Amino acid sequence: MRFNRLVMLCLGLSGLSSTVLAADAELIERGKYLATAADCVACHTTPGGKPFAGGVEFKLPFGSLYSPNITPDDETGIGSWSDEDFVSALHSGVGKDGKHYYPAFPYTSYTLMPEDEVLAIKAYLVSLEPVSNTPPENTLGFPFNQRWGMFFWNLLFLDEGRYAADPQQSEEWNRGAYLVQGPGHCAECHTPRNMFQALDSSQPLAGNLVQGWQAYNISADEAHGIGAWSEAELVSYMSQGHAAGKGVAAGPMAEVVEKSLQHLQQRDLSAIATYLLSTEPQPTGVARPTKQPEGMPAERNLGVKVFAGACASCHRWDGKGNQSPVATLMGLKTVNDPAATNLLGILLTGHGGEQLPVDQRMPRFADGYSDPELAAVSSFVLQHFGQSGAQVSAEDVAAKRGNTGH
Repeated sequence: MRFNRLVMLCLGLSGLSSTVLAADAELIERGKYLATAADCVACHTTPGGKPFAGGVEFKLPFGSLYSPNITPDDETGIGSWSDEDFVSALHSGVGKDGKHYYPAFPYTSYTLMPEDEVLAIKAYLVSLEPVSNTPPENTLGFPFNQRWGMFFWNLLFLDEGRYAADPQQSEEWNRGAYLVQGPGHCAECHTPRNMFQALDSSQPLAGNLVQGWQAYNISADEAHGIGAWSEAELVSYMSQGHAAGKGVAAGPMAEVVEKSLQHLQQRDLSAIATYLLSTEPQPTGVARPTKQPEGMPAERNLGVKVFAGACASCHRWDGKGNQSPVATLMGLKTVNDPAATNLLGILLTGHGGEQLPVDQRMPRFADGYSDPELAAVSSFVLQHFGQSGAQVSAEDVAAKRGNTGH
């Protein structure tokens, strides 16, 4: 690493004490953990690209944003940034040379982080190998391409300030609240946004559509949120990406588990669960189905035939997992969403990477099945395992296929 080379240089030139070197190494390790909790790598790394080199596209209703390079490259990254520049970016949304950032960069959450933690992240980032990479230019239409307008947006919607512990709550609760509200920035995906793309404070954690996927309600509501989950189930979901009969992480959430949550300490995951289970219930969004599915239907329509041929080896007709509890369909919001948003996404793109055991992966069916076939099996899944009675059309599948590139 760049840091190691610098250490060797410093040892040769100035004979730095082992105490100073150990302190620097400790700071960098702390920054690495915080950067992981903040999931920085996911938003700043393209598929197959160099870590933190930027270029990830965020599609918005009025154009696309591309994440910047945050490696320590002097020309295209943050190598020339001062500590003040970096703190200002994370606390105020204003970076080097007064450049305003858009709220797709969650500085409205990072502002809760104390300065020493922000600088620890910077110490970690500047210890990495510099990567020369200039991401594409944003493609926002007028007037959204006028960055100076963010000054007024911040006046209205940025509540700048550090996290203040609630003395009425436990240390564990406060730790969880800080991680969820601050570095974890959970609300940025799981809270609806208003017409100005600010978080709707009247519906915290009530769920939202993000990059074509449902970020489900994670408030403490028992039907629509995670109120019926146990702490152990929440910890399992965050650390392994699934909780049998409750949820399976897919799409962007699977990436959050893979690159962030599964690497957090057990006590931090427990703290997050403790806090989420205490939040104000928000009775909105997709509810967990209460229907108990029966065995194989007598009617042999196209959806049943596709399920029998492609799905039943892993997913039983009664909703339980055939080879693994990860394959449990009974009780999942995914099978009760009438729009079939995440269901179609999983069918088209698959689920789980090579790092997961075979019985936790699902292949993508985009190539082997037609739009009418995927529509039929989606309709069957929604009607058999859920209770919305929804019907998916071939046109719905084609639209989703276009959005996912499959």
